[in-house]
Amino acid sequence: MKITAKRAAVIYGLIGAFLIGVGIFVAQLVMYGSVWASNKANRHIYSNGTVVNTGAIYDRNGVALAESVDNERIFAKSSAIRKAVLHVVGDTSGFISTGTHYLYRDVLSGYNIVNGIYKLKKDGVGTDITLNIDSEANRIAYEALGDFNGAVAVYNYKTGELLCSVSKPTYDVNNVPKDLLTNPKYDGVFLDKVTSGVYTPGSVMKIVTAACAIENIPDIDSRTFECNGSHKFSDGSVICNGEHGTVTFLEAMNESCNSVFAEIAVELGAEKLLATAESLGFNKQLVAREIRLGKSRFDPSTTSVSELGWAGIGQSTTYANPMHFLMIAGAIANGGNGYAPDRIKSAGAISDIVGRAPETVIKMNPETARRLNEMLRSNIRDCYGDYRFPDLEMCGKTGTAQQDNAASHSWFVGYSQRSDLPLAVVCVAENAGSGMRTAVTVSNKVMQYFLNNI
Repeated sequence: MKITAKRAAVIYGLIGAFLIGVGIFVAQLVMYGSVWASNKANRHIYSNGTVVNTGAIYDRNGVALAESVDNERIFAKSSAIRKAVLHVVGDTSGFISTGTHYLYRDVLSGYNIVNGIYKLKKDGVGTDITLNIDSEANRIAYEALGDFNGAVAVYNYKTGELLCSVSKPTYDVNNVPKDLLTNPKYDGVFLDKVTSGVYTPGSVMKIVTAACAIENIPDIDSRTFECNGSHKFSDGSVICNGEHGTVTFLEAMNESCNSVFAEIAVELGAEKLLATAESLGFNKQLVAREIRLGKSRFDPSTTSVSELGWAGIGQSTTYANPMHFLMIAGAIANGGNGYAPDRIKSAGAISDIVGRAPETVIKMNPETARRLNEMLRSNIRDCYGDYRFPDLEMCGKTGTAQQDNAASHSWFVGYSQRSDLPLAVVCVAENAGSGMRTAVTVSNKVMQYFLNNI
């Protein structure tokens, strides 16, 4: 009896171990099956490490941006479109890790837990993905940047739909330059600067400093300040872009007065500025749906008074991601809720990226958003000029981000107040000089396209 009992115990133990192993395998299959199926070793999808057979990628208007024909990946007919959508579509080798080819490779393969990629193996058909991106808008933004590298993005701040996303430098996937990896003009070509880039923000950071002032200085709207071309602190000075004389808080924003905003930043102090910046997403790993964004950084000095002033106007050690500022603009326009830009319009019905509701990433006090909305509208109406954005009812802020030993980066972030055009835009043109020039021009061109095509 003892021998029988021992044998039974061993058998039960083996059965238990087998069941545990099966359970672990099933759990891993559920969690990682799609990753295994879309591995580069899968010859049904890849050939020599590049995608040849998987679902098609369309823009929001049904334009084919990438599709498989006879075991070959075919891209958009227009060279300009191919360049303009490179970073949202991605390359077939996976170098652009935030591209649709790589990020949604499991969806494109048609994988599901029951049948794996049987449909792809049997019929050569994966799951098609339709993007929210308008490829024509991308082309317009790409060409408007001209010879400048940088980033441009537009999204619907009511729904989160990402309608335009352009990163430069770029290249044509049908005519890959032989010197792509050696020519300095292609430095950073595999980086999507909209999602992963970080830049000195310059004066667009005054939006954050203004938010902090609204929430912490009760009489900020009734006070006046003096600008004589610079503001001297005990350990240095902050230089202004003009001599603005006696100005109010609103006028200082309109004129983008460095002197006043540096003075306000120092009055607020590093602790309050940091608290506001972090409440708006700085120093945090933000995720726009499946995409991890480049981290915006704000580390105001607690030892140098003048450096605190510089940080408050977007210089010093302050860095910002373009998509992050797009969401901040969206939060202001949307009464405090900044939604995550969403690249995907539709995909296979079994995918978890279908029919999802807007996701709030940036949260702002509604009253702060209301007052910033008034200030940013005043910037365009009373200072920059509505003629720069015809028929758009735009709100916004420019930035001229100074660089060491190089021309300034040109920034603009803003949005339309029109109820039939709830769109926000961000543009960074590298080393293009004043934000009032290139970034404003690019932003207007792409917004004008949507005014007539939405």
